This record gives sequence, structure tokens and C-alpha cells, in this order.
Amino acid sequence: MNKKKADQQASHKNTRVENTSGTAQRARLLERLQAGPIDTFTAIRELNIVRPGARINELRGLGHKILTHRLTLTDDQGRTHQGMALYYLSTNPPAEVPA
Repeated sequence: MNKKKADQQASHKNTRVENTSGTAQRARLLERLQAGPIDTFTAIRELNIVRPGARINELRGLGHKILTHRLTLTDDQGRTHQGMALYYLSTNPPAEVPA
């Protein structure tokens, strides 16, 4: 019997938010970055990625040109956080880059 192994890479289309594997998180984040910029809080809340910075670093290591801008954001509890990251692909910069 010569069985083929299933592809171990997560497909962009099959990366349900419940899947917390690193591969699935990277696929979700890359797909989202291709649509436009994303900040740390949005990645956590919408993509179920607890450490977006780590996934960004891994994507950069895989050759993706991802840039970061730092900005001040307010969390869901109304607390202000300085130095939060806004990530975007170098080919897909935000319309306005915060100062």
C-alpha cells in the first residue's frame, strides 16, 4: 500500500479561528494582511492570535515583507496603550500612516 500523506500546511481557506496551531495562525494573519493593515488588538480579537508579534516574526522569517508602525490604541475596556503595533505588507501600506 502506497498511501500519500495529507498536506501538513494549513490552507488559507481552512484555517478556522478555533485552530490555534502556529501554521493556521500564520495563514489567517497573512490572509488578513493581504486585505489591509491590522493592529495587535484586532489580530487578538478577530483572528484568535494571542501573540501576533510572534506570528509576524515567523512570517518575516518566511520572507514576507511586513512593516510595523507604532501607535496609541484604546482597548475594549477603555484603557489607552502606547506603542501598539499596526502591521502591513510593504505592498499594501495603510492609506494614512499614523504619526
